[in-house]
Amino acid sequence: MERKNGLLMIGLILVVVGILGFAIPVFTTQKTEDVVRIGDLKIQSTEDTSHRIPQLLSGGVLVLGMILLGNSLYQKR
Repeated sequence: MERKNGLLMIGLILVVVGILGFAIPVFTTQKTEDVVRIGDLKIQSTEDTSHRIPQLLSGGVLVLGMILLGNSLYQKR
């Protein structure tokens, strides 16, 4: 019974991650670092970096999650 619940939870998580990958295919992160530091004075630079999630990866995660969900729901007792 615990194995079934574990597969169900992992499957649900993978399905949600796969759907989020399709819904939000590009996200941006920011990195702030000190450029110059003299005593208490510091100059910082913030750099934005875009990350793209491939649709094939999102689809694969979604399919894997659905397979795990199906396996956990229709498993022989």
